[in-house]
Amino acid sequence: MIQSFFIGTFEIRFYGIILMLGALAGVLLAQKEAKKRGQDPEILWDMMLWLLVAGIIGARLWHVFTPPPSSIAQGFTTEYYLTHPLDLINTRNGGLGIPGAIIGGLLTLYIYTRKNKLSFLQWADIAAPSLALAQAIGRWGNFVNQELYGAPTSLPWKIFIDVQHRLSGFAEQAYYHPLFLYESLWNLGNMALLLWIPRRFPEKIKKGDILLLYLIIYPLGRFLLDFLRLDASMLNGINANQTVMAIVILLASFTLFFRHRDKKE
Repeated sequence: MIQSFFIGTFEIRFYGIILMLGALAGVLLAQKEAKKRGQDPEILWDMMLWLLVAGIIGARLWHVFTPPPSSIAQGFTTEYYLTHPLDLINTRNGGLGIPGAIIGGLLTLYIYTRKNKLSFLQWADIAAPSLALAQAIGRWGNFVNQELYGAPTSLPWKIFIDVQHRLSGFAEQAYYHPLFLYESLWNLGNMALLLWIPRRFPEKIKKGDILLLYLIIYPLGRFLLDFLRLDASMLNGINANQTVMAIVILLASFTLFFRHRDKKE
């Protein structure tokens, strides 16, 4: 599978193009949501730059501090990255973690909205469905790179993985679960639900609820799909991503529940 092309001597990777298309689609959707909520949609173009930079930094740091077994086997440990700063910032060799991107994006959104005297919860609600859409599109970059596949399978929708992209111990296994596809579809469903709920129950939705729902739905999908993942990041024998996702689900669920529980005298 072709993963890149050259303009002169400069290599353009389809993975990066797909990520940018996802970000662009997210901004366009967010503009529609902002306009619907009576906010200035043009703010998003300035906001997008900061969120993209913060998301990439957060995603890289997540990989650096929770490297998967395949990276560790190649010598790319946390200690290696921290002592080789050029490799630490070299994202062209892969290594981005979505949880870190979300954390970085939310922190930057909070700072941006505070600085510009905007409502963080309002803009977080606007951004949540757009983030889900961007993730759904961005996951197809994993397809191009032949990464983020699950356990071997013989199901009709199995995908073929070239030998050079198979993980250690699976050289003889040719077909795998398309984990990237499962997550892409989950994110599309998440986006649709986050757009439908405030339209269906406008009187029951409070500022911040859509963000909280995102922080329940996406982590739930990620938690479940990680059971199929062959290259899960482990810290002291514990699946790092699943553990973090479980904590986020619980915190967001309790917060949403207490925000809407009946307050009877």
